[in-house]
Amino acid sequence: MNSSKSNDATDSSCQGGNLDTTEEVKDELCPGFKDADTFVKYGLGAVLSATKASAGLPQSGDEYDFYRSFPGFQEFCESQGDKLLHCMSQIMQNHGCRSHIKDRDKLTGIEERFDLVVDSNDVILERAGILLDEADGVNRSQKPVMPVGFQPPKIVVSSWNRKGSSSGSRSETFRLLHAKNIARPQLKFKEKVDNSNTPFVPKIFIKPNSLKALPSYFTNKQIRKERPEDLDVPAALADFIHQQRTQEHVEDMFAHPYQYELDHLIVPESLLSKPEPQMYKPLAETNLTFVDSLEDLVTLNEKLCKSSEFAVDLEHHSYRSFLGLTCLMQVSTREEDFIIDTLELRSELYILNEAFTDPSIVKVFHGADSDIEWLQRDFGLYVVNLFDTHQASRALNLARHSLDHLLKHFCDVDSDKRYQLADWRIRPLPEEMIQYARSDTHYLLYIYDCVRAQLLDSNHGQPGLLQCVWNKSRDISLKKYLKPIYTEESYLELQRKQKKSFNTQQLTAFRLLFAWRDKLARQEDESTGYVLPTHMMIKISEELPKEPQGIIACCIPVPPLVRQQVNELHSLVQQAREMPLLKVRNHRCSALSLCLNLSWFDPEVSLFGPHDVSKVSEGEVPQVTADGELDTLPILLHFIQLLFISPNDQRSMSVAQMKARRIIESFENPFRMYLPSADVHVNKNAKFDPSSKIFEISKRWKLQSVEQQQKELEAKKKIREEAKQQESLQKVPTVRQQAAVSYLLSHSFPVCFYLI
Repeated sequence: MNSSKSNDATDSSCQGGNLDTTEEVKDELCPGFKDADTFVKYGLGAVLSATKASAGLPQSGDEYDFYRSFPGFQEFCESQGDKLLHCMSQIMQNHGCRSHIKDRDKLTGIEERFDLVVDSNDVILERAGILLDEADGVNRSQKPVMPVGFQPPKIVVSSWNRKGSSSGSRSETFRLLHAKNIARPQLKFKEKVDNSNTPFVPKIFIKPNSLKALPSYFTNKQIRKERPEDLDVPAALADFIHQQRTQEHVEDMFAHPYQYELDHLIVPESLLSKPEPQMYKPLAETNLTFVDSLEDLVTLNEKLCKSSEFAVDLEHHSYRSFLGLTCLMQVSTREEDFIIDTLELRSELYILNEAFTDPSIVKVFHGADSDIEWLQRDFGLYVVNLFDTHQASRALNLARHSLDHLLKHFCDVDSDKRYQLADWRIRPLPEEMIQYARSDTHYLLYIYDCVRAQLLDSNHGQPGLLQCVWNKSRDISLKKYLKPIYTEESYLELQRKQKKSFNTQQLTAFRLLFAWRDKLARQEDESTGYVLPTHMMIKISEELPKEPQGIIACCIPVPPLVRQQVNELHSLVQQAREMPLLKVRNHRCSALSLCLNLSWFDPEVSLFGPHDVSKVSEGEVPQVTADGELDTLPILLHFIQLLFISPNDQRSMSVAQMKARRIIESFENPFRMYLPSADVHVNKNAKFDPSSKIFEISKRWKLQSVEQQQKELEAKKKIREEAKQQESLQKVPTVRQQAAVSYLLSHSFPVCFYLI
């Protein structure tokens, strides 16, 4: 009885455990993922890793053909290709598309596979659009005639946007926040945005907490309004003209205003000792102030000047602006949280320099590399005595260095990064976005205390590691904002990043489209990605459409400015099509391309040797680029210089030159004596011209070959005669053989007579 009861108990417990597991499985969005957020993060990481891996693959063309010649690389490509095709087939099959992507004819297989992929993408994207519309409250199957007073719900809960909570009884639902028809905040700015193609000039004109006075150029900056001769040029260009007129130093004009103060900044001993972490106040008990007026900004500045430390973070928007816009600033002290509307107070935020540049107040940022530049660009704000928790996380070798990881690690707070890429130009801000922005700085001062304590503990109480973090943070404060400047070679950098090989027509189209995009983006104050995304620009450059409709077909979806300027784009493409069609070599700054760009490294030249340097002239030596990537250039120049040094000059050669000569002699081309000199132009008909040097060399080679053949024939004749003499000597009998024959003849005569 007891055993049966125990069995019943175990069975009931097993059933209860199975029910719990089934409930957990039901709560999951898909196997292995609790909600859509974790699935999106995993998918984004997989896409990023795949993109990085694809960037390291050989390019199509000569580089790929070279690697393709190796059997191991070829087998690897075939195996990976089969895996990718199998994976694509499974995805197509799951979506109800034709999935026989591997069994195709070799002649038309590529076209059929491409059509299958295009059709499958259309189906998948159409379903994704339907689900997004469903989540946004739009039902495509809904009838156009609606009952009176009926309003569809704004939030539609579907299977993919439900996020289960920890309790299991309630579920949180994602809501898509996006901005439609937002008024451009640039139109309200008192100082017009300067998108001109001129260097950035600091906006500062008052320097609080200064140890070195601000140059007179900045202090007299307001006088430029009284110069009517400069009203027709951009502000930055007018400043540059005025600087040239007054003969001021360019270094002062573009230098960091707080360079001297940051160089002489000394971290006090109190900041290098182990602190006692001060626990943060709960969000519900902390006062939140939204600053959108000048009076509130002055009050905030007074409070910050009285505090010993405060945390700062920024929210930025870059899609609908050429240089970008800082839309929001979050500031937190130990007692209060503040959110500043930087779009409304853009021209008054320089007031905060009094607190931001005070060396006795610590400013805590997380990942301040971009924040420092944005503060300079938009508000003329500078930071002295900065502590970056991202640098502290790197010094501690934590698993991850993001802010959400630090919040989870030190505060056990799960951050919500759904609004990280939201449009922060929205006014008024929704409550969800305000809470997200507030949480970025509310816990940062407590994290600042914790990382300082751990830095000292990990270094056995010594302040060396903590001092290193302070020094790196100071280096970040010294960063200067650099305005994007367009040059005639700017497109080459983008082409290098995309790793695309173009011919002359395609490269010309890419250059013209790049210049058109940059010019229009500056005029309209739009980002280059909004005017014409890079992948669309590459598609147009590769296809070179003959009609304007072809340009529209290359852009899906079509950007608004492309649709407006399609005729101008078509004229640029036609201009590129008029260029002669030639293959353009990849302009890469590497030691391999240095050799490949030399004219003597040409596979079409007869008697070519990879170590032949007989055709290199001084004019063919490439110049050193500003990147400084080529460390092997000095030794290559030594090689080329040695070609013009006679053997008699060996005493005046340096040790490096002697070593280079020995290396060159070991790699000398064996056919060098038959090649023309570097000063002679090689012509295909020259070898048939008796007056040419090549004809003389070839004739000499022929004569030498005839003489060599005659010598070989004479040698063969001698060998044959010696062989005949040896054979004749072998036929002559020896003395023993002659004696044996005579003996046999003498003793066999009576026997022969008897037989007869």
